[in-house]
Amino acid sequence: MPRLPLGDWVDSGVNWLVDHLSWLFDAIKAVMEGMYNGIDAVLAAPAPLLMAGILAVIAWWLRGLVAGVLAFAGFALVDSLQLWDQAMSTLALVLVATVIALVISIPLGIWAARSKAVGAAVRPVLDLLQTMPSMVLLIPAMLFFGLGTAAGVVATLIFALAPGVRMTELGIRQVDAELVEAAEAFGTTPRNILWRVQLPLALPTIMAGVNQVIMLGLSMVVIAGMVGTGGLGGAVNEAIGQLDIGYGFEAGVGIVVLAIYLDRITGALGTQLSPLGRRAAAKAPRRAWSYRPHPAVAVAGVVVLALVAGGLGVFGSAGGTSEASGTDIGKGKQIKIGYIPWDEGIASTFLWKEILEERGFKVTTTQYAAGPLYTGLATGQIDFETDSWLPTTHAEYWKKYGKQLDDLGSWYGPTSLELTVPSYVKDVDSLADLKAHASEFGGKIVGIEPSAGEMSLLKSKVLKEYGLDGTYQVIDGSTPAMLAELKRAYARKEPVLVTLWSPHWAYSGYDLKKLKDPRGAWGKGDGVHALSRKGFAGDNPQVGRWLKNFSMTEKQLTGLEARIQQAGKGKEQDAVRAWLRENPGLVDKWAPATGDHAQSQAAG
Repeated sequence: MPRLPLGDWVDSGVNWLVDHLSWLFDAIKAVMEGMYNGIDAVLAAPAPLLMAGILAVIAWWLRGLVAGVLAFAGFALVDSLQLWDQAMSTLALVLVATVIALVISIPLGIWAARSKAVGAAVRPVLDLLQTMPSMVLLIPAMLFFGLGTAAGVVATLIFALAPGVRMTELGIRQVDAELVEAAEAFGTTPRNILWRVQLPLALPTIMAGVNQVIMLGLSMVVIAGMVGTGGLGGAVNEAIGQLDIGYGFEAGVGIVVLAIYLDRITGALGTQLSPLGRRAAAKAPRRAWSYRPHPAVAVAGVVVLALVAGGLGVFGSAGGTSEASGTDIGKGKQIKIGYIPWDEGIASTFLWKEILEERGFKVTTTQYAAGPLYTGLATGQIDFETDSWLPTTHAEYWKKYGKQLDDLGSWYGPTSLELTVPSYVKDVDSLADLKAHASEFGGKIVGIEPSAGEMSLLKSKVLKEYGLDGTYQVIDGSTPAMLAELKRAYARKEPVLVTLWSPHWAYSGYDLKKLKDPRGAWGKGDGVHALSRKGFAGDNPQVGRWLKNFSMTEKQLTGLEARIQQAGKGKEQDAVRAWLRENPGLVDKWAPATGDHAQSQAAG
């Protein structure tokens, strides 16, 4: 049977939409980002414990005293884990996605409940949205809206849309038909029947749908973090990328706190809004721990918290002023750096973050997979990155995006790609030896991120060159997962075959053996290049010159990598500062505060 080119049709359709409706996507993006920025600003404005108190008062008002105390304790825990900003960003993203999803799903659910034809047409679309793997939704979202908040909101609301439609339709259909007929008999208009009979009685079911929309939105934030939405989803992805169990668990706890809070609040809100729920609550026995204050008391509580916080100065200062100096070249100008969680990329990214901040720039760093990173550069949403292996390893990305990027030159090289085994593995010294020893390694090569150029080269060329195609299976994973498997096997003295590259700190941490490549399948060594969005060096000429003149020796790079490894997750910049103190003069060498800036200061 001939292959149905469904993927090609989808690609063509998406390309047509991007080419002809980019103005519409830009408008939608602006609205979404405006909503997100507004909500995020409101949530982040108070000091963390003050905001925790406000959220606790809301829980107290809706569910009782115990719920308020537990809510405050949960959010205080998030603050103590130093994840408050990420949690509020995640909450803002979920709220924006939920609002938009409900604006679409509730009217659509009402229409589907009142029209069998609409219900029949909508049902297969909802089935598709609910069963489609959630990561697939990121691809069109990223192409239409670029990286960042808008793509994350769109992917989240599409994933969470279906329960809102289904539960609204179900709630209205479940309203007793005799009540509707009685209303019609008294001459009630269809609109009044909907607003005064069907919606009030269907409200508990609709609120259950709202709850499901929020829960699905929260479940999507981790995947949405892959396209740079930040928040707790970005923290989880960062932890996965570096196999940091502790940090991942902490970020997961933050998501759990948000999920439980929103679940309980929406459930209580549904009870308060529903006539049947209010009657049941009025008949429930009064207990001290379930006491709920009058709304006026709740508002007064928030005001008192605000006044106390203001008196204690927990709002913080209105903003600091940077000290003017000869090295304040950036004047607070913002620069966005993206990076892939590979050791040389992490080291060089946080090195440049520190250098640029010392020179007066405001720098944000965001972790991405290789595909989204290059997409972000090409669309101008990322200013530069420092870990492109050219001309071989990342040739596929350069071929696709090269016309939209500027190459700022190689700062390290030559590199090498290799398959590596521990030195205790005998009789395997070359790629040519692998075929005869496949059973020893279980027929598996432990790989890294499937988007990595090394993986593409391994699968498309190296295995074929040595006749290993049907003998070995390449296991897609991540760099940290590969290193964890290497560490586990090395501790047990078990054979293991992994993808590695030079330079890498693993060669100093373990006694390893690079497998020779007599047929040259890996090709010649690459240079590690810094790439930027088109025109970045023109917009920032001094930074562009610094990056073009930047270079590191193997000793410097592996030393910095090792220092970052020792410091641990979240302390990369501290490690960079310590390393720079041990190597004085490097900042002035790599980013000299001279030239046009110094001349203009002298003229002034």
